Amino acid sequence: MTKAGSWIVSFRLRTLPLSVSPVILGSFLAKAFGQFSFLIFVLCILTTLFLQILSNLANDYGDMKSGADNDTRIGPARALQKGEISMLEMKRMIYIFAFFASISGLALVYYGTRFLNFTIFLVFIIIGISAIAAAVKYTVGNKPYGYRAMGDIFVLIFFGPVATMGSFFLHSGFVRWDIMLPALTTGLMSVAVLNLNNMRDMENDNRSGKVTLAGILGRKKSKVYHALILIFAIISSLTYTYFNYSGILHLIYIIVFIPLIFNIKAVIQNSIPSKLDIELKKVALTALAYSVIFTVPYFFH
Repeated sequence: MTKAGSWIVSFRLRTLPLSVSPVILGSFLAKAFGQFSFLIFVLCILTTLFLQILSNLANDYGDMKSGADNDTRIGPARALQKGEISMLEMKRMIYIFAFFASISGLALVYYGTRFLNFTIFLVFIIIGISAIAAAVKYTVGNKPYGYRAMGDIFVLIFFGPVATMGSFFLHSGFVRWDIMLPALTTGLMSVAVLNLNNMRDMENDNRSGKVTLAGILGRKKSKVYHALILIFAIISSLTYTYFNYSGILHLIYIIVFIPLIFNIKAVIQNSIPSKLDIELKKVALTALAYSVIFTVPYFFH
């Protein structure tokens, strides 16, 4: 494989649709309420993509350094693990994408808050710095939170309320607290993806000292946890619809939850960890479809 191909593999393009789902949700909901800026939308997407790629690179670096990436790992072999990219090259690329995310994020916050109170600008700067730190510290550093069973809560926060409500606010300049409900749906689906990833690699993670919630719960309880995550994701959206319902069109998004029901069944019945990889992809694509289909009816108020 060429060096460029190795970098593309390291960027993990298949994770990108999931990462932009909450931003699309927040942006499209803002448009539904008559507040939308194409520039803000583009900057939101760019910043999110840079942060996700940064997180993926840092994850490769941290897992390789800790020994979590080894020959017994079930997931796709990584370029760093195969020696196609050196640790120094990976470290440099991490800095590059941290720079990209910082510049894009700064532009996003400036254009999204330029007519608002300076305190709001500072709040979003802090959120941006926290997002970059969270992307790197998942597996990198002396105490990576991804190795201490804290990945689920961080994913829920940043792929749920922070991304969805943050993007909504940057478009509109105001907050609707009920948007927390669909925001939790995208956040919970992202947690489900992480849980599937951790279930797939559970044995290897346990051997290498990587502590995940799935590893603590064990395989049987992790399956129950997965089912509960997705059930609460569905309930959260239905609750929002109950309070904002104005026609049957507002329930059309329920069709995207059908794959989740089959996903729960497949995970509960699973006995071969490697087969969880396809279920992971299904949930990620469902999250993207949900973020679009959920918001469409609100364009026709």
